[in-house]
Amino acid sequence: MGESVFFPAGASPALAAAARALEERGCRVAPGPGQEVTHLLLEVPSFQADGNLKSGGALEELLMGLPENVTVLGGNLDHPALAGRKTIDFLKDEAYLAENAAITAHCAVKLALAKLPVIVTGCPVLVIGWGRIGKCLASLLKSMGARVDVAARKPADRAMLYALGYGAVETGALGGNLLRYRAVFNTVPAPVISQEQRVFCRRDCLLIDLASVKGIDGPDVLWARGLPGKDAPESSGRLIARTAIRLAERG
Repeated sequence: MGESVFFPAGASPALAAAARALEERGCRVAPGPGQEVTHLLLEVPSFQADGNLKSGGALEELLMGLPENVTVLGGNLDHPALAGRKTIDFLKDEAYLAENAAITAHCAVKLALAKLPVIVTGCPVLVIGWGRIGKCLASLLKSMGARVDVAARKPADRAMLYALGYGAVETGALGGNLLRYRAVFNTVPAPVISQEQRVFCRRDCLLIDLASVKGIDGPDVLWARGLPGKDAPESSGRLIARTAIRLAERG
């Protein structure tokens, strides 16, 4: 393939870090749209709920200044303006998702440490969900000495959790179990703790929701969406750059 020319379209710290990382790796980065651009790099995820770009403005206007055969890279690229165009969706790439989950876990622990008046060592915590983020978060918290329980829906997952040295709780039967925890991290994008169940939480329990759809009800829940780009923009940007190069080379 010919030389790739990336145009990062956005003003977020993470995308700025991605542009720097691309240049450090010897890639050409265009300062603006133009016919020399081969790859349009958008925010991850790329769009707001109304279909406009995450960074603002309409995708259609942005594409007008770019070649018809430009490859669009980003996240959740199901947009009418991209019909018939070549796209590379980071949020369908297992390697990106795994590394992003690890960054998210570190950011979540950083957030908890800033809010909790106690150290993590010996602290009883609950991680709800045994997906990518849940696994990274539980492992990180355990390595720091926390007493970690994980809520999982599948019996096979709970059996594995016991085998790995975690406490295991059934997601659908949290109830009175909540009283024991000083911090609860949710990673499940579905209702898991209702307002009625909140009476079982201790009053000083820190509730952090990392899911794209809020799963813990209540106004005092920290809904920490998009943590990597906000709290670790350089790490997030470098991951975006590595992924962009890898997937662009794959074609």
